[in-house]
Amino acid sequence: MAINTNIELRRKTMYSLFVRNHTAEGTFAAVERDLDRIRALGTDIIWFMPIQPTGVLNRKGKDGSPYAIKDYRKVDPALGTMEDFKHLTDEIHRRGMQCILDVVYNHTSPDSWLIENHPDYFQRDSRGNTVTLVPEWSDIADLDYGKKGLWQYQIDTLKMWAEMVDGFRCDVAPRVPVEFWRQARREVEKVRPGALWLAESTEKHFIKFIRSRGGYCATDSQLYEVFDICYDYDIWPAFMGYVKKDPRFPLSLYLDEIEKQEGTYPENYVKLRCLENHDQERIAHYVKDRQSILNWTALSFLLKGTAFIYAGQEKMLSHLPSIFEKDPTDFAGGEDISDFIARCARIKKTELAADGIYGSFADDDRDVAYLWCRMGSRCVMGIFSLRGFRGELPAYMADGAYENLLTGEPVNVTGGRLVYDGNPIILKLDTDSFLEKEMRMDN
Repeated sequence: MAINTNIELRRKTMYSLFVRNHTAEGTFAAVERDLDRIRALGTDIIWFMPIQPTGVLNRKGKDGSPYAIKDYRKVDPALGTMEDFKHLTDEIHRRGMQCILDVVYNHTSPDSWLIENHPDYFQRDSRGNTVTLVPEWSDIADLDYGKKGLWQYQIDTLKMWAEMVDGFRCDVAPRVPVEFWRQARREVEKVRPGALWLAESTEKHFIKFIRSRGGYCATDSQLYEVFDICYDYDIWPAFMGYVKKDPRFPLSLYLDEIEKQEGTYPENYVKLRCLENHDQERIAHYVKDRQSILNWTALSFLLKGTAFIYAGQEKMLSHLPSIFEKDPTDFAGGEDISDFIARCARIKKTELAADGIYGSFADDDRDVAYLWCRMGSRCVMGIFSLRGFRGELPAYMADGAYENLLTGEPVNVTGGRLVYDGNPIILKLDTDSFLEKEMRMDN
């Protein structure tokens, strides 16, 4: 793990937005007007998807992918000016939040400033054409990190942005040498001490695919040598399999995959716990009822790691905005669960300990997940119905009256059981009341 990683990140909430699509106006100024609402969700960190100009050559869609960057050191004039962005970051900081910027260092657009000025910085085939190892990414050209001149240019660019932002989300981070990221982190630290580094790590099938084509692709364990946070794509297949109701992927398998992370990564690892993002369908695309979405949302906040909200998730939107064309997020639609998310964020921040001992148990028959975080003599425990179960449940806690931290309502346990209405429950109890051994016996 990066030596100066702050595990307090496990108590934070991150909010991701794409300026072009965040409002109908699609500008920095429009995002600035929305900062108070974003902060009220319990947001600690705002992640800006790329804000630079998009290439034209081989462009996908009318407006092009923000991940096909034309010039790393400029902002897209349609979004505003560099001064506008600086003002936006100042306003974020004034509200007690941080912000990170997307870094797209595996590739550029095929007509980028770098291609025009440093054509030797790119990987090429035997005929001298730029290439990409991923055929679907036809609007980009892969960089060649065998060229040390590229390293210095990229690091100098990071240091420029670090004057304004608090860190970076690094796109396709496994495709860029870990040693480059290590050097970049050391240099950025001189400009922005304590800068945050989030890696878009990937799942095993992508790693195997890239390596089968002769490319470099690092694992999460390698990335944790440098990065503070990695994606939870290592468990994404189990999550998606369960959400899609594939019988090969029961709830217990998903929770087991989460448990395996404890034995795989460094003790102070931090995972980004997302239900959706700009690359993945929204949770409301798969889960159609409100109650189950609330349960999934609360569960994601109780998991060990940084909580994550993709702009529009707070309205339970099912439409995933296009990143290739302007497609404003419909904040006027959907059903607003902002207050619920804010309560989850508050519980994560005030009731959980960054160094707590986390655990889970799956009731596959009822599709109910039990999650907990033990902290010395106290414990926070969550009970989440993910497919609409209502009825009597084993409680795995001593008889008595408890308070649901999400609602303030009482939860009564009698004879080791509780009557469950299907809504998410998060309880605070002492460890003597928590009957973890009984749960393990049931498992």
